[in-house]
Amino acid sequence: MSHAVVSGPKAAPPSPGPRRSLNSRSLPRWAPLGFAAVSVLLGVGISLAAGWESRVQWGLVSALLFVLVSYVVTSAVENRRQAKDRLATSLVWVCFILAVIPLLSLIWVTVSRGVKALDGYFLTHSMAGVPGFEAGGGVYHAIVGTLEQVGLATLVSVPVGLLTAVYLVEYGKGALAKAVTFFVDVMTGIPSIVAGLFLLSIMLMFDLQPSGLMGALALAILMIPVVVRSTEEMLKLVPNELREASLALGVPKWRTIVKVVIPTALGGITTGVMLAIARIAGETAPIMLLVFGTQLINANPFDGAQSSLPFYIWEQYRVGSEASYDRAWAAALVLIAFVMILNLVARGIARWKAPQTGR
Repeated sequence: MSHAVVSGPKAAPPSPGPRRSLNSRSLPRWAPLGFAAVSVLLGVGISLAAGWESRVQWGLVSALLFVLVSYVVTSAVENRRQAKDRLATSLVWVCFILAVIPLLSLIWVTVSRGVKALDGYFLTHSMAGVPGFEAGGGVYHAIVGTLEQVGLATLVSVPVGLLTAVYLVEYGKGALAKAVTFFVDVMTGIPSIVAGLFLLSIMLMFDLQPSGLMGALALAILMIPVVVRSTEEMLKLVPNELREASLALGVPKWRTIVKVVIPTALGGITTGVMLAIARIAGETAPIMLLVFGTQLINANPFDGAQSSLPFYIWEQYRVGSEASYDRAWAAALVLIAFVMILNLVARGIARWKAPQTGR
């Protein structure tokens, strides 16, 4: 006997309700640009209505309105969580712009005023026989002095700073390591004039004459703590697994440091050294005390006075003539270019020596 299965009418599937999404009410991508435009218009209008003529005041009012408008509109359209995120993002952008504007202004003024006297003649001649208040002359002797003094300071400070950092990271324990760390921290904050006075006292005690070497030693004192700190941080970033793997193979610790640790951190170490060089390249006080400056070309840093780019800038500005002002701005442009080249070289070396992560 067969049994027939009778099925009733199938129930209709539930109709999908309205789909809710977290992004159902969101601002468009161009909203920050709109906030910025509205804030600038409101900021300028409020500033003009208040009688403020300074563009700095206009910018500050516009920045505050940008943060406020971003938070209020995002709260109304989206939610408080997104509004807080937008508030933090707006504050970051405002701080970034406030930091970049003075830098761009400085570069613009230096370039616009420095190109008046910057040419091939300026870079290949000294001030020998040229009165300071007349046009002519060049910066070649200052470039030579800066390169030699910074080079000698680097030769002195890099080995000392590197070995000190290796000791603190790999061997340093106890009271000696704490004392070294303390004095490195103290040296990081000393004014450059203190380093110059220290070397000047040594010169007076031993009846030494001004020379580029004395200025280089003062610059080395300023450079050593920067090298120590940057190298120390880079060595700490090296994974301990690399050290343990090398030691497990029976490699001595000193060889592990030389062949594994330092090559791994070499890119960061080089970047720190370049930044330290850029930090001392613009020092003027030690050079004024220990090198004295000269209008002639002196390629021997161990004998006689030398000039340098910071000292040359101060010297030309002190003269007070239109020609000397142009030479000072041109020398400042050369110094900025020197620092920028160092930073580009540091980035290139850091990328070249970065550990390869691919297979």
